[in-house]
Formats: sequence, C-alpha cells, structure tokens
Amino acid sequence: MFKKEPTKSNKNIETIIGPSVKVDGDFHGDGDVIVEGIVTGNLKTKNDLKVMEGAKIQAEIEAKNAFVAGEILGNITVKENIDLTASAKVKGDLTANLISIERGAIVNGKLTMQASQPGLPSKASAENKEE
Repeated sequence: MFKKEPTKSNKNIETIIGPSVKVDGDFHGDGDVIVEGIVTGNLKTKNDLKVMEGAKIQAEIEAKNAFVAGEILGNITVKENIDLTASAKVKGDLTANLISIERGAIVNGKLTMQASQPGLPSKASAENKEE
C-alpha cells in the first residue's frame, strides 16, 4: 500500500543534506531536496522534499510534496501530497491536499486537507453549509 521511497527520477534533485551535515538558518530552493542530516530554521522548496529515516528537522516547512520517514518539529505546508512512513515522527500541523499516514507513524498536531479536485467542496463552502 505504501511505498518505502518515492520512485521519482533523480534528475530534479537539487540538494542533498547528508547524514553528517547540520544546517542552521533558512534554506530556500527550487528543486527537490533530500534531508538525511539535521536542519534548524525554515525550509522551503518549490518542488519535492524527502526527509529520510534518521533525519531531524526543526523548521517551518513548505514544499510541493513531502515524503517523511524522519523526525520533524514544526508545521508542514505542501501544495499537493504528504506521505508519512511508519518511522515518521511529526510534532506540528500538516496542511496538504492529500495526507497519507502509514501505520506506526507518530503525528502530534492538526491535520488540514484542502479540496483540490473538481466536485469537492472547498473549506469555505463547507463552513457556509454548517450555518
């Protein structure tokens, strides 16, 4: 049901933060980002973020898609999908169009799914129906 790692080609990978690397501060990129080390600050990419098992991030995160197998302390906002594997540990709010959580993942925070498909009510129209 869940893939252990995305099967996307490596041609869009712009940055790899290796397991022995620690980044303090804001990190902004346009391409795919793979984190295997430690990041503290803000992390933004216009493309995909992959947080590998053993990685630790303490940051506000923005990406197109996110694959999480490591630990994150901070809010995650993605435009499309968030996939959390069984080894993922997240303390923060998740916002995405689709959120997939594998059995065993730990999430402490609010989950918000935004309507992205035609025919699904938007958050605003759903709130208006309740009144």
